[in-house]
Amino acid sequence: MGGIRTAVVGHVEWVTFARVPHMPAAGEIVHVSELWEEPGGGGGVAAVQLVKLAGHCTFLTALGDDELGRRSAALLRDLGADVRAAPRSGPQRRVFVHVDDQGERTITVIGDRIVPHGDDDLPWDSLAGVDAVYFTGGDAGALRAARAARVLVATPRAAATLREAGVQLDALVHSGTDAGEQFDPDSLDPPPRLVVSTLGSQGGRWEAAEGRTGTWKAAELQGPQVNAYGAGDSFAAGLTYGLAACQSVEEAVQLAARCGAAKLGGHGATDNQLTLAPR
Repeated sequence: MGGIRTAVVGHVEWVTFARVPHMPAAGEIVHVSELWEEPGGGGGVAAVQLVKLAGHCTFLTALGDDELGRRSAALLRDLGADVRAAPRSGPQRRVFVHVDDQGERTITVIGDRIVPHGDDDLPWDSLAGVDAVYFTGGDAGALRAARAARVLVATPRAAATLREAGVQLDALVHSGTDAGEQFDPDSLDPPPRLVVSTLGSQGGRWEAAEGRTGTWKAAELQGPQVNAYGAGDSFAAGLTYGLAACQSVEEAVQLAARCGAAKLGGHGATDNQLTLAPR
């Protein structure tokens, strides 16, 4: 599986994690046993996962011009991502994440998603030499530039851009249990070649445009679930890599499932992600 060139086009969020015994009910007070901060977001998590699978990932993004934006870039670079960020006036987008004793996460978003644009001064031409790109956010120009890659995978959270750009995705990947990711693939013209739906502990299902379908079982956890934050985007990054590196959809979704399961055992946004590339 060596020699796969990867990239991510998308967003970063500065994450404040608070570990609590359970999610507070309305009016309830709960006590935080641990509090920490780090960069995350769908783009950031996927970029680091792709570094761990392929050894390198170019990450085209946009960041706020405040201290959190600068810290996000620096820390993601420390994790191996080749961050290329367009500046945006204003604060970096933040999220607050409760993590309960079962490792489930609940997210509160602070601010609008900051995404790259096709007219930003970013190395868009470099995507023509990339094997696989995961797209989490951007404008239509950014998505059209990403289509130059051999494999293009996207999330329906970028639905408006997916409809506007009019490019064919090799795969649309979403959570079948998350109301925020429900999306009609037939609303895209042209439709995606593959739709992959995750179903948590039930595994998931896929459907190809030519009519082939399949399912997979969830990968076995190697320990307790610690933090579900980032598991979905680790899965999506694994799928992106797998569609470029593996011989079949079946192999690609099994690799993706291993990525999602590994992340469930990690403490923060990117800890414990599946690693294939030599260190």
